[in-house]
Amino acid sequence: MTVVEDAVTTWTAVCRLDDLARERGAAALVDGEQVALFRLADDRVLAVQQHDPFCDAYVLSRGIVGSRAVDGSEVATVASPMHKQVFDLVTGRCLDPVGKEPVRGTTADLRVWPVRVVDDVVEVGA
Repeated sequence: MTVVEDAVTTWTAVCRLDDLARERGAAALVDGEQVALFRLADDRVLAVQQHDPFCDAYVLSRGIVGSRAVDGSEVATVASPMHKQVFDLVTGRCLDPVGKEPVRGTTADLRVWPVRVVDDVVEVGA
């Protein structure tokens, strides 16, 4: 694992872009936290927390990648593999709680991480 620091963000190399299948998720450990990475059809890579706040399990990288119209534009989404809540992959916002509440008083929204691809290496910022 390579760590690069700049003025604001510490970037951690987690894998090569080709290691990520399009429209699928993969889990990575970044600075001690489980992160779910998603490579989209346009080769953008987005990262959200791996922890599903509705079922209290680390499963979001196994979710179903899709898209949804939000405020007049299409946003990339992931549906939880457990109870099918839908999350915006860019903002982490829960778009559809499916009538459930998050466990242990956690927020329904997901934490997101900045991601960049440098020379075909996926880096997650902290």
